[in-house]
Amino acid sequence: NSGVVCLLRPLLLDVVPSIRQTTALALGRLADYDVDLAEAVVKADILPQLICALPEENRYYKKTAAFVLRAIAKHSPQLAQAIVQCGALEMLVICLEDFDPGVKEGASWTFGYIARHNPELSQAVVDAGAVPLLVLCIQEPEIALKRIAASTLSDISKHSPELAQTVVDAGAIAHLAQMILNPDAKLKRQVLSALSQIAKHSVDLAELVVEAEIFPVVLTCLKDSDEYVKKNGATLIREIAKHTPELSQLIVNSGGVAAVIDCIGSCRGTVRLPGIMTLGYVAAHSENLSMAVIVSKGIPPLCVCLIEEHEDHIKAAAAWALGQIGRHTAEHARHVAVANVLPTLLDIYVDTRSSEDLKMKATLKNILQKCTYLPALEPLLHEAPPNIMKHIIGQFSKVLPHDSKARRLFVTTGGLKKVQEIKAEPGSLLQEYINTINNCYPEEIVR
Repeated sequence: NSGVVCLLRPLLLDVVPSIRQTTALALGRLADYDVDLAEAVVKADILPQLICALPEENRYYKKTAAFVLRAIAKHSPQLAQAIVQCGALEMLVICLEDFDPGVKEGASWTFGYIARHNPELSQAVVDAGAVPLLVLCIQEPEIALKRIAASTLSDISKHSPELAQTVVDAGAIAHLAQMILNPDAKLKRQVLSALSQIAKHSVDLAELVVEAEIFPVVLTCLKDSDEYVKKNGATLIREIAKHTPELSQLIVNSGGVAAVIDCIGSCRGTVRLPGIMTLGYVAAHSENLSMAVIVSKGIPPLCVCLIEEHEDHIKAAAAWALGQIGRHTAEHARHVAVANVLPTLLDIYVDTRSSEDLKMKATLKNILQKCTYLPALEPLLHEAPPNIMKHIIGQFSKVLPHDSKARRLFVTTGGLKKVQEIKAEPGSLLQEYINTINNCYPEEIVR
């Protein structure tokens, strides 16, 4: 409010280096504070002065200038665009080639803040020639520089297959894959994130990541003491599993499904989410892969998530994964039903507090369309809403005509009595199912 930004501007051109540097630091701290101050710095036309002689400045000034640029860039795509337009990227690329690791780190960080906003800004970073230099940075000995460079490669890769491809073409995958076993947790987080952002876009990119021999090495990350390493490791596996049955099979063969199941059991909250999704994607591809999840005892931890977790989106993911496991055959559905999860799913479905997405995932339809295991279905008869009831009665009408033991049980447990209480539209599918069930019994029993 006192016009400090304009007072600082001429000091950027002072003959004394320490004054230039301290001025830049003051501007950086102001810009970092909030978006209005960052905009004030841009409007005062300070950026051209800040970078005009950057290559000739000392390393302290270069680091401070990079701080100013990222303090502005972080707030919005518009402010990041202002940095691109003033020609700062070319200067930052020169900083990436500096001998001082701290200067490289500052430049890498700024590129990351610019690239993360949108594909256009990410493309501007690529066009400036930053990617090959960032790949060199992840090979430097300094851990802090490796972390920032890996994080920036992740930010560039996330937007589109084309941008991810530029990172791949610069040879990043092999170097990233070698760092999965690095003892530094923060570096591992960034490395796993970068590989996930590359693998997520297409089958080809996922295969390139797999060819760097990340299995079974990446499975050690699922046992890591750092929650984010666990989460990012599981996310990488998920992004590979979702593409094809072949990639999912490779994960199964390397012991990946068992490792993911252990991981889900050992953590709570959003850390579980990518692991839950991985099981759903693997199971969705084929009967055999779904059976691999069942054999590895994947159903119980998913049931636990439904009961333990409070967040709707985590419950929805668990319900979805169980649906993918149970939807293939009667045998698959029976495994899900035997775990006594159907009543839990039904409770979630009828709970008025459940979100629409959660209700949609918990409808049981995927499982019910295949489930012929009647002991698990019968308790649902007494509380299911009409749209679910139709599927349950449908399964009874399939099984009872061919199974005399099931017919006897259906009477003694009160199932047949319950069916008589259901009001169905004459001529509807539900009425047909009820008629089929009633026709299995003598008339006096039905009465």
